[in-house]
Amino acid sequence: MIDFDAIPRERLPALLQAMPKAELHIHIEGSLEPELIFALAQRNGVALPYPDVEALRAAYAFTDLQSFLDIYYAGASVLLKEEDFFDMAMAYFRRAAADNVVRAELFFDPQTHTDRGVPIGTVIGGLIRACDTARRELGVDGALILCFLRHLSEEAALATLEAALPYRDRFIGVGLDSSERGNPPEKFARVFARCSELGLHLVAHAGEEGPPAYIWSALDVLHVERIDHGVACLADPTLVARLAAERVPLTVCPLSNIKLCVYPAMDAHNLAALLDAGLCATVNSDDPAYFGGYINQNFLEAFAALPQLTARHAHRLAANSFEASFADSESKARWLRSLDKVFAEN
Repeated sequence: MIDFDAIPRERLPALLQAMPKAELHIHIEGSLEPELIFALAQRNGVALPYPDVEALRAAYAFTDLQSFLDIYYAGASVLLKEEDFFDMAMAYFRRAAADNVVRAELFFDPQTHTDRGVPIGTVIGGLIRACDTARRELGVDGALILCFLRHLSEEAALATLEAALPYRDRFIGVGLDSSERGNPPEKFARVFARCSELGLHLVAHAGEEGPPAYIWSALDVLHVERIDHGVACLADPTLVARLAAERVPLTVCPLSNIKLCVYPAMDAHNLAALLDAGLCATVNSDDPAYFGGYINQNFLEAFAALPQLTARHAHRLAANSFEASFADSESKARWLRSLDKVFAEN
């Protein structure tokens, strides 16, 4: 039995970093650091609209989701070859391993690349090779979730799914990302129904900049198993009761929420309220190269700004991440034992 009350608050930073955890909301293209963007641009002969790394990083001053997406897609332009996708994913996996991530379910956006003429097999080939290498060399269990860009049409999403079917065994699920406002989940009802028929796991971004109604639609129209972000749910008590009763996971991204002005500062974030409402909330990094930190930085800054978060909350967030993952039950049980061991020894 872990005595959470006996763990002093000053021990929390070390615990947050040491505890094993799963990352369930990471856009792999969003882990592309400026240094690697410039290295790949040079390797592939791509001209960038920024003179150097410092100028590019200085452009990371976002006012909302769309202002971020504009620079996000520009950065992805350097990804052309299988080796580029491999190098990008391995750079993320090395950081994840250092943060004691034992499971990472990576979002990738094939339309960002196929619309530039990059074959979908090139994208998936590089990413799956990185997953295999990370599992073998770093002990990080990686998996891929193919995301549809919601600002594009459902017809484009259906075409992307068909193009991906030859690689069906390389990804475990599908998601929905990009501009939330004006692109409700029900816009993609047919493609998600098709993915359900194929036995794929289903997730969707909802309730970050969009209203609670988008979370309802993601659940009732798309039939998703997880809600990515979902922080807007607290505005709807009926929705909160449902999410809690059904143990629908929320993949919360604190630094992203601050960077994109969902909350004015971290001390205004509702992470503690989500947990205290009995929700299966998790902590994730979203697009860490753009939003100021990988998963441990998200934990550290949230816990530093929210004094109501305790060791019990830390353990719950990590345990939730394993519960919410699409890993097998044996792996989940093993990771939970490791989690308990870290807390028992501290």
